[in-house]
Amino acid sequence: MYKWIDHIVVRVKDLDQGLRDYQDKLGLAASKEPEERADLGMRRAILPLGDSGRFIELAEPMGEDSAIGRSLERQGEGLHLVALAVDDVAAAAAEMKGNGARLIETGNMVFVHPADGHGVLYQLIERK
Repeated sequence: MYKWIDHIVVRVKDLDQGLRDYQDKLGLAASKEPEERADLGMRRAILPLGDSGRFIELAEPMGEDSAIGRSLERQGEGLHLVALAVDDVAAAAAEMKGNGARLIETGNMVFVHPADGHGVLYQLIERK
């Protein structure tokens, strides 16, 4: 069912500072200027990992009411999400539901509830 880790999302309090730290200390640079995603309540920057299409995403909340904002308030900065590539999101979700996993379905996005991932929020991403 799973193919690879597609990307991870890291919660940061200050996106600009996070970008400087990742560039200066880890040698990872954003592929373009940060963008606002009002639909997700965050500012984000994508840091590519080679030519594979995989990446690290730094995410700063645009308010306390967003998922990133609530997580940052509860847990501080750090790992927010691990996205897992699958061939077919619907089939993977159906299998996981059959196994008793609690899923969070928002529009066309599917997440595994953090309680079922021992504190880690997983997202299913369809990749052919």
